[in-house]
Amino acid sequence: MKPDIENKEDIKLLVDTFYDAVRNDELLGFIFNDLMHVNWDNHLPKMYSFWENILFQTGNYQGRPFPPHLDINDKQTLTNEHFRRWINLFNATVDELFEGKNATEIKLRAKTIKETWNSKINYINVYQPNN
Repeated sequence: MKPDIENKEDIKLLVDTFYDAVRNDELLGFIFNDLMHVNWDNHLPKMYSFWENILFQTGNYQGRPFPPHLDINDKQTLTNEHFRRWINLFNATVDELFEGKNATEIKLRAKTIKETWNSKINYINVYQPNN
């Protein structure tokens, strides 16, 4: 039996493992590595705080996570396939490392984020192209 997600160290393991997969993914890796030139030393701590807040309501994340995705979409149109790949990699990473109530909950929260952001980006791409 695998452990559940219980603390910040578990969140770090999840985030680090997930973004290793993203960086090496043929569809998503290009966006992070080549298009956006993500500074991982800055990005990963933000993601630790984001997911820790999502799961444990710590209040330690104060950012606005959606606007950077608009910047990405301006450079590379984000499609349903990008969001599908993102959620598939996220769920696979959770399933590889954890199981339990919190593991299930973080996948549900990620699914909600994926569906909401995918819908917003699709709306922008269809109804406000080139904005």
